[in-house]
Amino acid sequence: MNPISPRVLLVRGMLAGLLAGVAAFLVAYVLGESKVDAAIAIEEAGHAAHGHGEEAAPVSRALQATAGLGTGTLLYGIALGGIAALVFCYALGRIGRFGPRVTALLVSGGLFVALNLVPFLKYPSNPPAVGDPDTVVRRTTLYVLMIALSVLLSAAALILGRRLAPKLGNWNASIVASVAFVVAVAVAYASLPGINEVPADFPAALIWQFRLATLAIQAVMWTTFGLAFGVLAERSLTPAAAPRQEAQPVS
Repeated sequence: MNPISPRVLLVRGMLAGLLAGVAAFLVAYVLGESKVDAAIAIEEAGHAAHGHGEEAAPVSRALQATAGLGTGTLLYGIALGGIAALVFCYALGRIGRFGPRVTALLVSGGLFVALNLVPFLKYPSNPPAVGDPDTVVRRTTLYVLMIALSVLLSAAALILGRRLAPKLGNWNASIVASVAFVVAVAVAYASLPGINEVPADFPAALIWQFRLATLAIQAVMWTTFGLAFGVLAERSLTPAAAPRQEAQPVS
């Protein structure tokens, strides 16, 4: 492969993250915003039934669902793209004899599991009108703690797999490390307190539609990043083919 500085890959990772942010915005706008509007309507109906007036929001809902959502997803994608590019720099050649494209997909899949899927299964996202405002700090702290534990356990599983590979082989070592990761995550799930603040009269279908939409947004973002960054990284790391010399006519 061509020698290349991490800075070059960092820039390409942020560019791929920008593309992933665009894809995430489209999915969020199509799948998620209608669920948010439905939850807000339920919340406003509840306030009206109890005689509580709603103050006008400083930012209109239309602006939140378009420019606000787009800005947030793009910045989020760029930031995570830079982080993923740095992880790629470490992982390339260390997790197996994979090329840049496969390594980029493996890194994207691993980060999706560690940063999104594992925390989601313990503390799934909730739409507006769900959750006690007085517990927002506690809920946020628990969610961040679950992310930190997931990242640490993922790193530990990767280290375990690398150390077992010379004795068990790559395939068996990967299975053992994966099982150890699942067991450790299960222990973390059992140790951390649960959160159940969904009102009894809130539509269950709307909650799960919202949760699946948020999970789909993350899945699309990481898939887009893995595919885009794999192409960009391969172009930078793979040596260009030497031009073929034209055959000289025999005199």
